[in-house]
Amino acid sequence: MKILITGDKGYIGSILVKYLHDFNYEVFGFDTCFFEMCNLSQPFNRYYSIKKDIRDLQGSDINSADAVIHLAALSNDPLGELKSGITEEINRDASIRVAEIAKKNKVKKFIYMSSQSMYGISDSSNELDEYKSEKNPLTAYAKTKWEAEQEINRLADHNFTVVSLRPSTVFGVSPRIRTDIVFNNLIASAFTTKKIIIKSDGTPFRPIIHVQDVCNAVRAVLIAPDKLVNKRAFNIGIKNGNYTVRMLAEKVKKNIKGSSLFFSGEHGNDSRTYKVSFKRILTELNNLYDPIWDLSKGANELINFFNKIKFKKEDLNGYKTNRLNMLNKLIKEGKINDKFRWL
Repeated sequence: MKILITGDKGYIGSILVKYLHDFNYEVFGFDTCFFEMCNLSQPFNRYYSIKKDIRDLQGSDINSADAVIHLAALSNDPLGELKSGITEEINRDASIRVAEIAKKNKVKKFIYMSSQSMYGISDSSNELDEYKSEKNPLTAYAKTKWEAEQEINRLADHNFTVVSLRPSTVFGVSPRIRTDIVFNNLIASAFTTKKIIIKSDGTPFRPIIHVQDVCNAVRAVLIAPDKLVNKRAFNIGIKNGNYTVRMLAEKVKKNIKGSSLFFSGEHGNDSRTYKVSFKRILTELNNLYDPIWDLSKGANELINFFNKIKFKKEDLNGYKTNRLNMLNKLIKEGKINDKFRWL
């Protein structure tokens, strides 16, 4: 099977290309390469990749792919708020257009990397279901992900299978690792400063998932029968995969000896709390999706990685591991304009 992965130079994409390559898929990438130089270790590069803005993708770029995995996006809430209108242009409009071009060019399966952020603030006494639970997107990032998912889903038919994956907050090692996401940040902070700083009271819930298990889910829907996944959305997570921020911090403290936990309280009782149900993917795809990473295993992997690359305090908040910092750097240096296009 020949697979196009958009956003192949990002945090998840850098892992996914090798993961699928190791399963003997023919993979090629498509990325504007804002984060290509954010390497903290050597990324896998034995594949073809097109350097091009996702807004400019053409039918010829599909290159007879059997499947498209669409990761490319401005990747979180702070990026989504950086420049007005750009998130809508990239995350929503370009994503819908990529799906339309894929369908027109006879792609058989389209996997859209959506987001759990569409659920917004919820009652954490109940786990959120893909269809029954209310969608309450609060940010530009969340709104555009939900809007794009709905429009792309409408393109599905018996010749064009559409699957939407809604991952928990991702953690784990990647050559282009991010420390601007919760568990990676807590580990990196404890590793470099021996401090684990929680800005809330620690009670908000955050579902998290290892990057390798995200790849596991992608492969599961790639090989799943179309009738099982077409026009479906799946929350990606693991059994008992909802954690309070305090639980995550305590796990970090246990794994990094000598680290101390501090509650700054500046965010008070953070209302951004939600618990997500993973029943659908764990039951309907139980013979295909087999997540194997828990917090302890992931924490040890991160610590070993940071030791290997001699990760420093400057790296924790540096541009290579923080996506917003990298884009601001590119703008300040005059390498991209305020429309996020290369100059």
